[in-house]
Amino acid sequence: MKTAPSDLRGCGPFAEATPAEVRAALIPEETGEFDEQWRRALAEAAETFDLSPVTQALDHWRRMAWLQQDPEDYRRMLVSAAEILAGEKLPPEPLAATKARLGL
Repeated sequence: MKTAPSDLRGCGPFAEATPAEVRAALIPEETGEFDEQWRRALAEAAETFDLSPVTQALDHWRRMAWLQQDPEDYRRMLVSAAEILAGEKLPPEPLAATKARLGL
């Protein structure tokens, strides 16, 4: 079953990407989170016989792959968002810390 194109707003070139293609497009800091969410969605689908968690997870990560086409721009965007929320220039920190600061 394919996801309807209207459900993929903002996925750009990854609208039809397979899970393997999506994972390959992610920055290294994100692949662990992808793996965890993907496995959780597959397990839930196996238990409930409902593919919705799988398609939702894939749609989310397709958008993330699109955002991460330029890894440095993606990292700068997260840092800028964290600085705006903090109201100050922040010292360099690992991407995971910046994402935690943003609640992501």
